[in-house]
Amino acid sequence: MDSLYDLDLMSNKVPVILDNSKKWFQVMSTSMKLGSRGVAHVEGVSRADLEEKSQYSKILLINRTANHLSWFMECKDRNNRSAVLLPHSYLPSMASKKLRDAAEKIMSLLGDYDAIHVRRGDILKTRKDRFGVDRTLHPHLDRDTRPQFILCRIANWVPAGRTLFIASNEKTPNFFSPLSVRYKLAYSSNYSSIIDPVVENNYQLFMIERLILASAKTYIKTYKETDTDLSLTDDPKKNTKIWQQPVYTKEGC
Repeated sequence: MDSLYDLDLMSNKVPVILDNSKKWFQVMSTSMKLGSRGVAHVEGVSRADLEEKSQYSKILLINRTANHLSWFMECKDRNNRSAVLLPHSYLPSMASKKLRDAAEKIMSLLGDYDAIHVRRGDILKTRKDRFGVDRTLHPHLDRDTRPQFILCRIANWVPAGRTLFIASNEKTPNFFSPLSVRYKLAYSSNYSSIIDPVVENNYQLFMIERLILASAKTYIKTYKETDTDLSLTDDPKKNTKIWQQPVYTKEGC
């Protein structure tokens, strides 16, 4: 965890305790000694009950849900229940110092740049239906993340001649090379002298790439996550569980 995130930096906003830390051991030990007053598992219990019922008022540790993102969703302004204090951009910005430093060095070399995140490899899955026809959960994604369609999609957002940083899990060599007819392409692999000494796994690499993406003048995501996002595809990010035939053509491109 601490190889990815700066826990001290995070704790300035929300106190962070790792489940293998001395602090967590102390909390768990104390809760066990307290018996019924030590810990309560309250998945499904309403906020009103948690606030009003005396059985929860003196509990040391409350496990609200098994969801590993629960802490994130629970960090809200108590005076305005609809306001989430921690946006989804919070965690990426909390990268460990060595990863932030690496990203800063790369960004200084990039100068004024734009960026796209192209998610392909792990999500372009198809299966055949009972008639032998290919089906996919994201019918336009394969098409929309190919270079010729990317050029068409981003033409009005990124002017020709700009430096375009590309972060992607596409494994085909030179897959994005056709974009070079309009842009100066840059990848994290171009900065191996900066990245190799600090990156030990793909998680750390993606942390660096996310910092670079977020700092671009124009950042285009694979999927639209908010109404104001720019995206390569209009397919929803959420799994619709509807298997459809892939679409590979687009009028005007």
